[in-house]
Amino acid sequence: MSINGKVALVTGSTSGIGLGIAQSLARQGVHLTLNGFGDAEAAKAAVLAVALSGVRVDYHGADMSRPDQIEDLIRHTEASFGRLDILVNNAGIQHVAPIEEFPVERWDAVIAINLTSAFHTTRLALPGMRARNWGRVINIASAHGLVASANKSAYVAAKHGLVGMTKSVALETATTGITVNAICPGWVLTPLVQKQVDARAAAEGVSVEEAKKALLGEKQPSLQFTTPEQLGELAVFLCSEAASNIRGAAINVDGGWVAQ
Repeated sequence: MSINGKVALVTGSTSGIGLGIAQSLARQGVHLTLNGFGDAEAAKAAVLAVALSGVRVDYHGADMSRPDQIEDLIRHTEASFGRLDILVNNAGIQHVAPIEEFPVERWDAVIAINLTSAFHTTRLALPGMRARNWGRVINIASAHGLVASANKSAYVAAKHGLVGMTKSVALETATTGITVNAICPGWVLTPLVQKQVDARAAAEGVSVEEAKKALLGEKQPSLQFTTPEQLGELAVFLCSEAASNIRGAAINVDGGWVAQ
């Protein structure tokens, strides 16, 4: 079954992984609502540049830490396009610190945006999906949803929680035409990760390429970054009929990170 003409919402999609997923869906003829704090017009233009003819791209600037704004985001999408078929929960933030030094407000923000927002979008999108007996919920978790790293307690807790929620909702929808799965990337060369690479290069007095190799060498045996395009194509597959009995999976795309 083609997903041409379906409607998707991708949270956190003005750059990086979310934008890559939105572009992959648009290439298949999927109409989209984008969301995020980045340059909305540039993101819309980037999606439309690769979209099939006739694809509509909308934007809603909901703050994903605010339940009232999340509800408005879902209702806006349903009102604009008539339905919501594909939900990609990608919005996320990071903060790094030892737990005894972790600011309480940063913990609350990471949990709210990385985990609780997906609870709200999912609970609000599912009734329409159930009514049509078709839907796809794709949660962008992380290798840190499967294993941990020091100084990332909030992020690891949120991503483990997202994987657990994925499994639970997949069981709740197991006899329907709705599937719920998680994608767990390792290192992806997004603008945020590039900033980490640049900072490391400056701090250690090495080239950017050397900093990339050092970063990858600590966790990712392939020594290659995953790309947003690769994650986008996996999301497209999970929306396909071929993936209709993949339910509650946490698919790691991590260059061997969690195989160690």
